Amino acid sequence: MPTEAPPPPRDGTEGPTGPAGPGTEQFIEVQEGAEFGELRRTYRSFAFPLTLAFIAWYLLYVLLSNYAGGFMGTKVVGNINVALVLGLGQFATTFLIAWLYSRHAANRLDPQAEAIRKRMEGDA
Repeated sequence: MPTEAPPPPRDGTEGPTGPAGPGTEQFIEVQEGAEFGELRRTYRSFAFPLTLAFIAWYLLYVLLSNYAGGFMGTKVVGNINVALVLGLGQFATTFLIAWLYSRHAANRLDPQAEAIRKRMEGDA
């Protein structure tokens, strides 16, 4: 069933449902700006090192599991061995990284992104 309403304009003028959002040119301008570059640097300086560290930690676990069976089978307490402790450590590390990222995003990324959004939408 076709609609009677015309599509909203794409030139930044006000449409039938309210003001139109920022145009493509404004997005490109913001993306090339220093403020957005700082936001990307802030994100990358946190996410990339933590990602690389977690991948290295995971690969160490896999390599130890494949090539150091004697070590991984070493009993720690009762029937709990090194492999189980390191495996559970993988889960703990995952949750720790998620929590750290959530804090980092709330304290550093979200305020920067909100400032950019407000400037683009004309609120600031």
